[in-house]
Amino acid sequence: MKIALFGNPNTGKSTIFNLLTGLRQKIGNFPGVTVDKKSGVLQLDGAEHELIDVPGVYSIYPSNKEEKVVYKLLVSSPPQQRPDLGIMVADASNLARSLFFFSQLIDCGLPLVLVINMNDIAEKKGIRIDTKALQQAFSNTPIVFMNARVGLGKDRLLAAIKRQIAEGKHEQIKVSNSLKNLDDLLGQEEEATQRQAYIGKTLQHTVSVTKTSVRKNNLDRWLTHPISGYLIFSAILFIIFQFVFSFAAYPMDAIESGFGWLTQWIKSVLADGPLSALLCDGIIPGISGVLVFIPQIGILFFFIALLEDSGYLARAVFLMDRLVRPFGLNGRSVVPLLSSMACAIPGVMATRGIPNYKERLITIFVAPLMSCSARIPVFTLLIGLVIPKMKLFGIIHLQGLVLFGLYVLGIVSALFIAWIMHLLLKQEKRSYYLMEIPEFKRPLWRNIFLTVFEKIKVFTTEAGGIILAISIVLWALASYGPSEQRNAAIKSLKETSAYKSKTLAEKEGLKNAVLLENSYIGIVGKGIEPLIKPIGYDWKIGIALITSFAAREVFVGSLSTIYASGDNDNEFNLHNKLKNQKNPDGSFVFSLRTGISLMVFYVYAMQCLSTLAVVKRETKSWKWPMLQLVAFGAMAYLGGWICYHVF
Repeated sequence: MKIALFGNPNTGKSTIFNLLTGLRQKIGNFPGVTVDKKSGVLQLDGAEHELIDVPGVYSIYPSNKEEKVVYKLLVSSPPQQRPDLGIMVADASNLARSLFFFSQLIDCGLPLVLVINMNDIAEKKGIRIDTKALQQAFSNTPIVFMNARVGLGKDRLLAAIKRQIAEGKHEQIKVSNSLKNLDDLLGQEEEATQRQAYIGKTLQHTVSVTKTSVRKNNLDRWLTHPISGYLIFSAILFIIFQFVFSFAAYPMDAIESGFGWLTQWIKSVLADGPLSALLCDGIIPGISGVLVFIPQIGILFFFIALLEDSGYLARAVFLMDRLVRPFGLNGRSVVPLLSSMACAIPGVMATRGIPNYKERLITIFVAPLMSCSARIPVFTLLIGLVIPKMKLFGIIHLQGLVLFGLYVLGIVSALFIAWIMHLLLKQEKRSYYLMEIPEFKRPLWRNIFLTVFEKIKVFTTEAGGIILAISIVLWALASYGPSEQRNAAIKSLKETSAYKSKTLAEKEGLKNAVLLENSYIGIVGKGIEPLIKPIGYDWKIGIALITSFAAREVFVGSLSTIYASGDNDNEFNLHNKLKNQKNPDGSFVFSLRTGISLMVFYVYAMQCLSTLAVVKRETKSWKWPMLQLVAFGAMAYLGGWICYHVF
């Protein structure tokens, strides 16, 4: 049978869904986390039931996209697609808000279980609920008290579900004859007044507050203040990026050393040949070049999950609503933009909750400018190459400051582009954004670490397959080429006086470099080099730029594979290998200006084919993803050119 989870935003509905199904679905405490309904399997007495997690809403009447999902599920869908049982999740500290939606569900004739969640918060506020009186007022619906965040009340909920499955009977409360027609706005208003009156009267004799005074939390005055709020938010982001570089160095060194040991071990057990070369010069450098950055990604997502689980992120969304509104956006755009800092794909998909077409389109368009997790390996590699490890004023890591600046550059650029689109796209209708600020909660470390684990898992599994495939292809293209051309190049090299004066090891290195330049990948790279030379990139960097269209992090793996194929040294550390690379004129390949140019290039460049495909699907047109590709590509090239010639 189908069982649906209903509730207002911020009531713990998704937490209960995960508790019942065992699925590690995203848990958040700000509106917009659940955009579409999600389903899992609930097992009861050996039987499997479909559990549907629908969007958090305040009413059945569809005034936004979330409510349209609920309305369609309950009213307009075929009977066989409707749920057989509903679980309504209510906030114990704000019962009146939840009971409005709950009473509408009862009027639909759906068998229900009422879960009163977050009872611990209500008790701290001195709120007491008379269960029997509340049950009598609402058709004798089974009521279960829970604290879902710590798993309390799960057994009671399962028992109530079993009873409702066995009985499946409900009576309508005497509030209205039926839910009003969608076009009858006056009827809906009258009905809402009746419901609120009934609920208010009911709560008078079912809910009591034992504390005579409740201490008001003054922290929100500072966190949401127009001045101090932005300063605190900026300080939090700044501290996060400082931690990314301060604490990730040791595990990164350990991971890199582990792959170095693995390479040496393979070389010791396998004879020289194609298999050994493929593993040591192709697959391992490509994969390790990205996986080494997992500690930094993990630290970043740890802090984001901490802010989310505590309730601060909702305040940041409220704060950002003031900031983005002059640029043609509102608070509903903030959640997708913040999601895009993890990955632009779910960020773009999260815009489905924005009812205003203009605001949704602008949000979709600028979402890729928010620096995602795929950019972290690129940024941190380049920062490590060209930015010195030093502290400003003895406490501020310069490398962390640069990373923070790159994120700020992406945000500022996104707002600027949004403002331009706001001026160009004509739409008179203005939107509004209402949200509830949740209570501050003590973060649950289990939830936080599960979130970090899932983020790292997604990053490694999605990127790993792409990197593996590209590493193999790059190695093959770098290892082979036109025989006549390669032989002629080697012959020409051996005739030079510079070659004859070198040591045996140096001669071998020069031969490998010539072979790489005359390989298939070298021929392609040399072909595109004139285009990228004005912004300071050689043909090897150009190849990495092309392969990173599959995924931005592939840039690091591609560089690792290309330089592993072209060098004869035993240096495994990618950072050291790249830092020592020189141009034919003796200058370093990765100079300060080249490094900064590349960083700015990746802030803007639309190097993600998957995102382009999702934008096309969400806008139902190739116009907008192609415009993103061209516009952001031009911004990347121009920004890279300016940085290369300024620094």
